[in-house]
Amino acid sequence: MKTTLLKSQDYARSPWKNGGGVFTDIADAHRADARTRDWDSLLWRFASTSIVAPGPFSHMPGIDRLQMVVGGRGLVLKAPTQEFDEREPFTTVRFTGELEIVTELEEGPVEVVNLMGRRGAITIELEALREPGERRLPAGTHLVYAARGDCSIRLDGADFAISHENTLRVELTAASTLALIAGLAVLGSIQIVD
Repeated sequence: MKTTLLKSQDYARSPWKNGGGVFTDIADAHRADARTRDWDSLLWRFASTSIVAPGPFSHMPGIDRLQMVVGGRGLVLKAPTQEFDEREPFTTVRFTGELEIVTELEEGPVEVVNLMGRRGAITIELEALREPGERRLPAGTHLVYAARGDCSIRLDGADFAISHENTLRVELTAASTLALIAGLAVLGSIQIVD
């Protein structure tokens, strides 16, 4: 097990793919053979962003997306044939980057976290850890983000305190046990497809 604390002051800021806003890049990975780190070489990205006005999402062919509101409430994603309800904070929605999506803000601006993965190369999961308790983590990369205040977790008997908006990156070569001890966290999990 390898752990790295990612501090919020070190996160990079980048424009959305469609230029409509700015996201905070918390952690990502690109193809090892890529000459440049861009949207085409992206394997996965964990990021946060503010949505302050209704508008279209970026078109991201070949990318699966998970999203969760962590600040504010009332977000709805509207696609031509379906709707994704994020009105309640810490509700995960899954959609593809090809979908034409427009946001609707029913109660003002929101802050969201996104986990994106290259379809066929990566599998992704995103969940809120709200109640103390244990869960098994498979081998892979896991990101524990302190979305609302500080939180503390235990990984295979080792305790970690994570300050607000910081992230603990965990690389596992074998399954492990994670326990939320206190606070609220968002867990993003990434596995490479064999």
